[in-house]
Amino acid sequence: MKIAFIGFGGVGQALVKLLRDRRQSLHDKYDMDTTVVAVSDVMKGSVYDPNGLDEDLLLETIAEHNHLDHYPDNGTAIKGWDSLKTIKDSNADMIIEVTFTNVQTGQPAIDHCKAAFENNKSVVTTNKGPVAIAYQELSKLAKEHGVYWGFEGTVMSGTPALRLPFTTLAGNEISEIKGILNGTTNFMLTEMEKGLSYQDALTLAQSKGYAEADPTSDVEGYDARYKAVILSNVVMDSPVRAEDVTCEGITSLTLEDLNNAIENNQRWRLVARMTREGESVKASVKPELLHKDDPLATISGATNAIVYECDLAGPIMLTGAGAGLIETGYSLLIDLIHYQKERVLMKQ
Repeated sequence: MKIAFIGFGGVGQALVKLLRDRRQSLHDKYDMDTTVVAVSDVMKGSVYDPNGLDEDLLLETIAEHNHLDHYPDNGTAIKGWDSLKTIKDSNADMIIEVTFTNVQTGQPAIDHCKAAFENNKSVVTTNKGPVAIAYQELSKLAKEHGVYWGFEGTVMSGTPALRLPFTTLAGNEISEIKGILNGTTNFMLTEMEKGLSYQDALTLAQSKGYAEADPTSDVEGYDARYKAVILSNVVMDSPVRAEDVTCEGITSLTLEDLNNAIENNQRWRLVARMTREGESVKASVKPELLHKDDPLATISGATNAIVYECDLAGPIMLTGAGAGLIETGYSLLIDLIHYQKERVLMKQ
């Protein structure tokens, strides 16, 4: 499996380390052998070697210089290719798309996926943009070209929220999905339950790396909204758009609101909810007042959780980390392993 990275931040580097450190077990268990042949990053530069890049040298170069111009010249390496040339002209058969997520336009990730599929190359991504904005179009294009498109990490990172309904829960009709899909806001709410003000809880979340300097996407519910769109499109097979999802964040919740809830055996949580209504799906993201014994009310800290309402299995809850470099890198590995399993089956 020849791999090209488009974008090479912490998540991409985490995947390289996983592939390097688990090379033998991946080969033994899945007959999976990987070679990184290219990296193209708008800030860190690019390098392509059809014979394969040295993973240790690649990581050392980024750690020391943060730019691939310093990758040692071995006579076969080519530098300076942009992302689209890397996708089209490299000998990679798998593109790892981990560029910055733009959930307004989905670009440049949508164009990256299109270019890969049109050149008969598979894509694995953690980028929410293409899945939230162009799921139907890109799925059709991947199918037409007989290639694989994996995006497990777009919802709940390495916790397999997207794959579970299609594997373990196969055969069920899922009438509703509800969940805590943003760890930052859940962390803030549980800190406020301990007595912190909204601002102090936000400052603490930022100091721990849970919240960005501009926390708008998290605290206004936009991050959870795009995950709700992905779940509606992929799991419930309903073409919901972001503007179809009613959205309210946690900025209006006060310490008094949370204390009053506790006194009444309740908890405030930011809940994404997707409910099937006939042939369509109604989706929302908003703070909900839950009884303290509700499974979602018990979720504390930066943890994520999702509940599938199944007609045969009943309610099934999955909980786990919704962020983190290793966890998100692992989500890419999940998809690569499934891609490899499909390749093995096709050879039989």
